[in-house]
Formats: sequence, structure tokens, C-alpha cells
Amino acid sequence: MTTVCIAQDPQADALLGSDFFALLIGMTLDQQFPMEAAFTGPKKIADRMDGFDIHRIAESDLDAFVALSSTPPAIHRFPGSMAKRVHELANVIIDRYDGDTAAIWTEGDPDAKEVFRRLKALPGWGDQKSKIFIALLAKQFGVTPAGWEKVTGAYSEPDSRRSVADVVDATTLQEVRQFKKQQKAAAKQAAEA
Repeated sequence: MTTVCIAQDPQADALLGSDFFALLIGMTLDQQFPMEAAFTGPKKIADRMDGFDIHRIAESDLDAFVALSSTPPAIHRFPGSMAKRVHELANVIIDRYDGDTAAIWTEGDPDAKEVFRRLKALPGWGDQKSKIFIALLAKQFGVTPAGWEKVTGAYSEPDSRRSVADVVDATTLQEVRQFKKQQKAAAKQAAEA
């Protein structure tokens, strides 16, 4: 088990540090929603399903899983669509990787380009999410596929405060949040120029 402090909740973080599928769900939910809230999503699911199990999620009735995920506090700002995505993700990991999330970065000893390709093929995952997740694996879990720094670019920088990969406590969470706020302001200013 790896000690993380992403969700800012000891029980939610313990799940993230001990179950790679939980970490993958947290990253999936990390869009248009506060980062720490997104990463508490797996714990909410675990609480409502009396445990956290990729097979139980995949085999659950989709409508029932959506209802479970939408119960306040919901797993996301858009609980219905995100619950469907999580359900689909569970099925993809079972179908492609025999239920072993870590196989994404271990099966066949892939380099970072291949891990990036595999992540990007997941439902709802694009370039940024895939790069950030590889950086998160490298920086906090010691998973360093060959070439990860090149594939992740600026997200690989030591001591940076760009993404969830850099969140190790409440202070770094605020620093990442401030960085993102500055990036949005700069993009808005550039668009207006």
C-alpha cells in the first residue's frame, strides 16, 4: 500500500493507495469537479456497495449503479454520466486486462508511450488525463515506465505544482489549485487579446 493524500480524507486516501482501480476511478472523475472530491468517489462507491470490488461494479445493474452513485453526496457533479463511465471502465479493465488495472503498465513490460496509448484508449480519457496519471504513478507509486518523463512533459518536473501528481498534502493541493487558476486566467487573457 502506498500512502497518498489526494482526497484529503484518510479512508478515501487509504483506498486510493491500496487499489489501482480506485485510483483510476478517481482520475476518471477528476474533471469539472474539485480534485479532492473526485478522488473521494471510489470511497463513496465502496461505502454504498459494502466494499470495493471491480467485478461487483462491472456486474452491477447499470441503473442501480447510477442510482447508487447519484445518492447525495454524489460521486460527481454529473453523477449519471460519470457513473456510466465508471461502470464501463470496470468492464473494460475486466475485458482487456482480466480485472488487473496494473496490467495497463505491467503487461508486456510496456514503455511509457505504450502505457499512454493504453490509458488514452480508456473511456473518457484523453492526452492530458493520461499524461497526468502516468506522472502520478511515477511520482507517488514508483511506477516509472521507460521514457515516462518525455511522455508526461512538464508533469514530470520535480517539485512542480501542476496536477494531482504533485498533491501530497493540504498545502500542495492549494498550490496546484493556485497554478490551475493562474493557467485559466492566462488562457482567458490570451483569448481576449
